[in-house]
Amino acid sequence: MPDPQRLSAEELARHARRHVESLRQAGVEWLPDAPAPQVPFATAPAESAPAATSLPLRPSLGEASDDRTGTVAVLTVEQRLQALDALKQRVAQCTRCPALASTRTQTVFGVGPLDAELCFVGEAPGADEDRLGEPFVGAAGQLLNRIIQACGMKREDVYICNILRCRPPGNRLPQPDEAAHCREFLETTLALVRPKFLTCLGACAAQNLLGSTLSVGRLRGRFHDFNGITVMVTYHPAYLLRNPAQKGAVWDDMKKLLARMGRPIPGAK
Repeated sequence: MPDPQRLSAEELARHARRHVESLRQAGVEWLPDAPAPQVPFATAPAESAPAATSLPLRPSLGEASDDRTGTVAVLTVEQRLQALDALKQRVAQCTRCPALASTRTQTVFGVGPLDAELCFVGEAPGADEDRLGEPFVGAAGQLLNRIIQACGMKREDVYICNILRCRPPGNRLPQPDEAAHCREFLETTLALVRPKFLTCLGACAAQNLLGSTLSVGRLRGRFHDFNGITVMVTYHPAYLLRNPAQKGAVWDDMKKLLARMGRPIPGAK
């Protein structure tokens, strides 16, 4: 997300409304009171900014829907963490996909810090992830860790999640309705984490996130956009385990992304 200090009041309001709507869809009804943040506005004097207050995200039963199109709500880090935890608890109880809910050991939410510079989005949890409750902890996850390290970063520096929060039986591909059921959770997670860049790992992640039917080979090597976030598409680590000759292609993709991020490329002369 762009630096709030460089946004006009209108732009900041638009981003805020998107986050509030995502939180409302995630089932978050209230946010705690917080001191008003000191955010300068490019098109309005500071005293015109509304004071922060407890923000209801869903009207009470019987209450008419509240149109907050003119409200500027800036969520604090603490509020975003609380909302992310509330979403995680809601995901853990989700039964939208009976075939997945009846066979999973547990749901697998994302891991990583808020405001991560980079977020990796994969396909779905596998057997190891289903057992441990964390994405990318099996053989493909170990390879992803090496890719992250090769980029000069650490796993704990990035955010990692999947299109699905449940393991499909037999590690089959996610069905379109399953991806649609999880879409709300994915979008709300990204809205709360606010990564600056996204990397889609594999065709399933890329096609679902970007709404495309193109293959990875057609999507990789160039940049895409998701809600204002720069996206790079590359091969899934599990694919590289079966096709190690494509590791060079992934490294080419990551070098392009690092250059776009303004980060040094390890090993470059």
